[in-house]
Amino acid sequence: MAALNDTNASGDNLLKNEDSLPAVELKTKDKNHDQHQDNQDVDVLDQDEVRLKRTITVMNGVGIIVGNIIGSGIFVSPKGVLENTGSVGLSLIVWTMCGILSTIGALCYAELGTTILESGGDYAYILKIFGSLLAFLRLWIAVLIIYPTNQAIIALTFAKYAVFPFFETCAAPESAVRLLAAICICILTWVNCKSVKWATRVQDIFTFAKLGALILIIICGFVQIFRGKAKYLDPSVSMLPVKEDVSADKIAIAAYQGFFAYAGWNYLNFITEEMINPYRNLPRAILISMPLVTIVYILANVAYFSAMSPNDLLASDAVAVTLGNNLLGVMAWIIPISVAMSTFGGVNGSLLVSSRCFFVGARQSHMPECLALINIKNYTPVPALLCTAGLSLLMLVTSDIESLINYVGFANWVWYGVAIAGQVYWRFKFPDLDRPIKLNIALPILFCIICAFILILSFVSAFWECVIGTAITLTGIPVYLIFVTFENRHPAWFVNLKQNLTKFVQKACIALPQSVQPTKAD
Repeated sequence: MAALNDTNASGDNLLKNEDSLPAVELKTKDKNHDQHQDNQDVDVLDQDEVRLKRTITVMNGVGIIVGNIIGSGIFVSPKGVLENTGSVGLSLIVWTMCGILSTIGALCYAELGTTILESGGDYAYILKIFGSLLAFLRLWIAVLIIYPTNQAIIALTFAKYAVFPFFETCAAPESAVRLLAAICICILTWVNCKSVKWATRVQDIFTFAKLGALILIIICGFVQIFRGKAKYLDPSVSMLPVKEDVSADKIAIAAYQGFFAYAGWNYLNFITEEMINPYRNLPRAILISMPLVTIVYILANVAYFSAMSPNDLLASDAVAVTLGNNLLGVMAWIIPISVAMSTFGGVNGSLLVSSRCFFVGARQSHMPECLALINIKNYTPVPALLCTAGLSLLMLVTSDIESLINYVGFANWVWYGVAIAGQVYWRFKFPDLDRPIKLNIALPILFCIICAFILILSFVSAFWECVIGTAITLTGIPVYLIFVTFENRHPAWFVNLKQNLTKFVQKACIALPQSVQPTKAD
């Protein structure tokens, strides 16, 4: 890894020099160009420039957020919230509150994303606010475990449900499932390498498909309600306890599980530099996506409770499949296919955003510089995409992927809290800093409290897993010291090795470094 330049812009420099705020400059043909950005791809950049293009519209952004939040969970296992709340009414309240609080987190990231207009999400924000070491640790745990394991698990879920119609009476062969998962990752990596437009189009199509499947589930549930067969939704019944051992700590665990069901609300911030008019479209996409997901989640749970009793729901390992078997008859096969489509889109969205984290980390010299190269024909970060795909394929041969993600599952909330704490810190340190979006300060403070609550609960409920996860994160410190801090002391043979690797990747991927560094957006 190459070293990070010690002259990274601090908050003080940022106030003195407007250009130190990282964003991407658009070169337009006329002064009124920004009024038409939503209806056209911004291809007015000099053709000789090698850089990521602004092609992502507000609706593409909605597809990325919704497509990444809605995975297999809402189809397969919403019973975790009910199991810990103990009643139908309280579980619906938890789903609602988790959606509202996740929306607050997304809005906090909208402020960060329009103030620090650089791709990379919380990694970029932590780098600007707190400096190199914390940002590197965020990147380290993300690229080492979180993104590859997440993509591998989603791909495996896709494969299991894709082969379900062929193995209804028995378990599918494990080797066949893993092979199909690998094929899924390879196909979607090729799509992302070929074109950002293709990738966002795939994301849009499969987002609409999964929303269509959920709408079908919701319609089935409301038919039951109109037929008067949803007695468990009656206010006089919905608050009655299903289980007798419910306590305050279990309700907290239910909220913890609910928050994880909304994970993905920050993904659009990883590709800010590729958005058309991000000052306007980033917050707009968030404001459309988060209420939409929250409403769909609530109505889907209402549909489940209308189609089955709470005890039936708790006994099911795949709630949507149970609903389909109960209400759809011969059309019940639609549900497993819908789950497969949902997870296929999830893999695509994860590849799209995680590769940008690899790319931005390499651009900041926190990863091998060959990952910061852009294909000169398609203007996509091909090396970064191949790297994240390769690590995901490697995870597919790991015997116990779930244990890895359990160790670091809480880590995202650490970094959400650090990034938004940085937002609060900058509010007080730089009160006059230009912020296109400025939330009430109580909202980021509230979200920091939520992050602290989730982290405390994580350590209480799974102490040793969290300790191991923290230890894995801290292994990044010696890596940072060796490859970043002491880069100038690397032996000549190692420097030559890095240079030869970069040249090889340039030739193999027909790629060049970004020719214009991000400076300022229109």
